[in-house]
Amino acid sequence: MQEKTFLTSDGAELFYRHKSPSDQGQNGNSNSAQSSNLSPQKAIVLFHRGHEHSGRMMFMSEELNLSDFHFFAWDARGHGKSPGERGDAPSIGRLVSDVDEFIDHISKEYDIAKENIAVIAQSVGAVLVATWLHDYAPKIRCAVLASPAFDVKLYVPFAKEGLALLYKFKGNFFVNSYVKANYLTHNKERINSYNEDSLIARAISVRILLGLYEASKRVVGDAAAITTPLQLLISGDDWVVNHAPQHEFYNSLGSHIKERHVMKGFYHDTLGEQDRHLAFKKIENFINERFSKPLSEVDCTQADKFGFSREEADRLATPLCKFHPKNICFSVQRFGMKLLSPWVKGLKIGEDRGYDSGSTLDYVYQNQPQGSNAFVKWVDKIYLNSIGWRGIRKRKENIAHALNFVMNELKQKGERIEILDIASGHGRYILDALSGEIRPEKILLRDYDKVNVKAGQELIKERNLEDIATFEEANAFHKASYENLENFASVGVVSGLFELFSDNALIRVALEGFGRSVRKGGYLIYTNQPYHPQLEMIARALSSHRDGEAWIMRRRSVVEMDQLVSRAGFKKIHQWIDEDGIFTVSVAVKE
Repeated sequence: MQEKTFLTSDGAELFYRHKSPSDQGQNGNSNSAQSSNLSPQKAIVLFHRGHEHSGRMMFMSEELNLSDFHFFAWDARGHGKSPGERGDAPSIGRLVSDVDEFIDHISKEYDIAKENIAVIAQSVGAVLVATWLHDYAPKIRCAVLASPAFDVKLYVPFAKEGLALLYKFKGNFFVNSYVKANYLTHNKERINSYNEDSLIARAISVRILLGLYEASKRVVGDAAAITTPLQLLISGDDWVVNHAPQHEFYNSLGSHIKERHVMKGFYHDTLGEQDRHLAFKKIENFINERFSKPLSEVDCTQADKFGFSREEADRLATPLCKFHPKNICFSVQRFGMKLLSPWVKGLKIGEDRGYDSGSTLDYVYQNQPQGSNAFVKWVDKIYLNSIGWRGIRKRKENIAHALNFVMNELKQKGERIEILDIASGHGRYILDALSGEIRPEKILLRDYDKVNVKAGQELIKERNLEDIATFEEANAFHKASYENLENFASVGVVSGLFELFSDNALIRVALEGFGRSVRKGGYLIYTNQPYHPQLEMIARALSSHRDGEAWIMRRRSVVEMDQLVSRAGFKKIHQWIDEDGIFTVSVAVKE
C-alpha cells in the first residue's frame, strides 16, 4: 500500500492510496507500474462517502476478487489527510473537477488508459462521480454507484429551505451529521472503527450540502446524457438518503448497458455492510464482464434527429395554449422587456439585434450596467446577472485559460502560433485573452455579420494589433470559406456558435473545415452547452438574431459534442466547465 499525493489545478495537494495488482509483485511506485509485463494495465478507483476518507475504502482491494487491478482511493479535499477545512470545499464544481484531475493523474502517472479504468463510488462520492460522468463524459470502462446521496433525508420540515435562507444572509457555516454509525451498517467492526476514527469529519459545510442538492437535481433530471456503462446498488433499508431519485436516475440513464440491484436489508454504507459480499459479487461480475469486451460507446452523433435533446427542443417549439398559465407569464415577461428596452441598454440590444447575437454577447462580456438613472441601471444589472449571462462570462474566462494553455504548449514545441476563429462575434473574448507574455504570429477572426466584422476591426485597431490580426466576413457553415485555409492555423477556435444551431450537418461542415485548416499536432478550442436551467424561458420570451424568431436551443450532451469533434480528426485532451454546468470549453489536438 502506497500513500501519495497529486497536485490539482488550483494548487491543492490531495492525498490518495494506491495498491498494485497482487499478482504482479510490484512495489507500488509508478515506475514499476509502467514497466510491468502485463498489458494493458487496469485500475479501479474508489470514492468514499461524505465525512469519510480513503482508508475506509481500500479494504475493497482485499475483499473484491479483482486482484489483477490497480486500486486507488483518494481523500477528497476537506477529508482525511487532504488539505482544507474539514467537511468543506470551495464548491461542488471544484470537487467534480478534482475527480477529473485525479483520473487524469492516474492515467498519466501509471500509464493506464482511461478506457481501462473503472470507478466505484458511494453516497456523496457517487454524486460527484455521477456529475463527472454527466459534465465531462470521460471514456472510462464502467462505473458502480452505491447508494448515491441524491436526496439526503433531513427529518426537520423545510430544513433545506431554511439552510438556503441562512446561507444567503449568513454565508457559509457548518452542520453536524445526525447519522450515527449504527444507522450506517449492521457490521459491528465497521461501527466501532467509524466511532474511533479521528479522521472522520462529522461536520459538513452548508455550501457543500446545498451544492450537493443542486448537482443531484441537475444530474438526476438529465441522466439521459450519461452513456457510461453503469451499475447502481441501492440499499433497501437506507436511513440516510431517499430511494426515489436513485430509481429516477437509473430509469432515465442513456447508458445502453446498465444494472440496478436493490440490496434488501442493507443500510446506507452499502459497501461496508455485514453482508457486503452479496454486493461485491455483483460488482465483480459487472466489472469482469465489461473488461472482457471492448469499450462500449453509445453513438450520439445523430441526436439532432432523435433522442432526448431533440424531443426537448420539439416540446419547446410547440406553442402553449393561449390561456395556459406559463403562456400568460411569458407573455407578460415579453411585454415588460419590450416596454423597458428603449431605456435599458441590454434589453435594447437584445430586442434590436437578438438575444443570441454577437452584439448582445459583447455587451454581456463588458458587464457594465448602463442607464440614465439608478432604476434603469438596477434593471440592467439584474439582466446582466442572470444565470445564463454569468455562465457566458465564465465561458469567456475559460476560453482565455484554454488559449493560454495551447499557446504555452506550442511555444514549448517551438511552433508558430496562428489562430483561426470562424465565428468571432466582435472578437472581444479572443483579444482579451492575449494579455499574457506570449504573442501569436497571426490571428484571423471571421464572422458572417457585417456589424460584427466592423466592430471587430475597430477593436483590433483600438488595441494596436493590426500587424498580426485581421477580421473578415465569412460564413462558418459554407465549405467554400475554408478552401484557402489548408494547414493555415495551429489553433482553431469556435465559441458560442454550435450552441445556436441544432442541425449536426452544419456542425460537421465547420468541423471538417477545421480538420483541413488546423495543422497536425495543432489544437481546437470549442464550446458546448450541455445544460441550461432557463431553456423554456429563453424559448418563449427571448428572440433570436435570425429574423426575430424564438430562440430555441437544442442542448448537445458532452458525449455528442465530443464525438462530433472526434469524427473530424481531433482528440479531446482537456475541459473546463462553470459551476452551474451550463457551458463547457474543451481543447482537442489534431491527430
